[in-house]
Amino acid sequence: MLTILFSAPYMIPFMDRFGPLFEKLGIDLIVPEVEERLDEGALLSYAGQFDGAICGDDRFSRRVIEACQPRLKVISKWGTGIDSIDQDACADFGIKIGNTPNVFTMAVSDSVLGYMLTFARKHPWMDQAMKEGIWKKIPGRSLSECTLGVIGIGNIGRAVIERAKPFRMTIVGNDIREIETEFIQENDVEMVSLEELLNRADFVSVNCTLNPTSAHLIDAEALSNMKNDAVLINTARGPIVDEKALVDALKKEKIAGAALDVFEDEPLPAESPLRGFDNVLLAPHNSNSSPQAWERVHWNTIRNLLDGLDIPYQTNERGEIL
Repeated sequence: MLTILFSAPYMIPFMDRFGPLFEKLGIDLIVPEVEERLDEGALLSYAGQFDGAICGDDRFSRRVIEACQPRLKVISKWGTGIDSIDQDACADFGIKIGNTPNVFTMAVSDSVLGYMLTFARKHPWMDQAMKEGIWKKIPGRSLSECTLGVIGIGNIGRAVIERAKPFRMTIVGNDIREIETEFIQENDVEMVSLEELLNRADFVSVNCTLNPTSAHLIDAEALSNMKNDAVLINTARGPIVDEKALVDALKKEKIAGAALDVFEDEPLPAESPLRGFDNVLLAPHNSNSSPQAWERVHWNTIRNLLDGLDIPYQTNERGEIL
């Protein structure tokens, strides 16, 4: 009988839905306790016990991949990003990787726009002052008066730009890839160097993928290039931003604030200095929140797993497995 390590935190709460399906397919499940992800050590404790995995951002390092041989055949990632999986190791051992590309574009880009409006219009801070009995007009600004810098013009970066355009923002972009001229012209995007983007932007939105070229892309030097009234927004991956450098920049008021949905260590440690800033908005890696998108990912993740194990199945018109 096949056994699956079922550790996707977004799916575990719905075992009453998915458990009977796997039972019907003759598949056993190992369902560990997961807060956000399984680290390398936790995965190694299950090595050799499963044929496939349905996971979140679990740390499938080369060491884990090797320890899971020869049994492991497929890793089906819940969501889009697969940076937590050693893809070279999977290729070396013939392990298939499944994910759901471009599924959270709408939700994440909505979150970026929400953060910009929040900082521009100062609603949380006025609300807090009012509730404390303080009648104080905190100066805000119109997004039309602001420049948006988008780092990474992929699916989400493009959606962020398309949302910002109706607000008449000035938009500058940066990417290591050449971006289609049609998109740039249609959306009035000025492609510039990273340094120039940081120099000019009132809002810096990090939307690139995590890879060797982007790890700690936003470091102390990058933060020093930002305007002191600018806001950093990261809804991509935590390690793209050097958190120690960010904390230092915030303490020294080198930037005006930050909105962070992702972190170098998740869950965010209780002792993190980021929790102590009034000008930092924090969220628990939740910018992907969308009932329709989640449902699509649930079923696609299961289909990717079954495809990787060569298990036949039938679906209905919604892609649900019968």
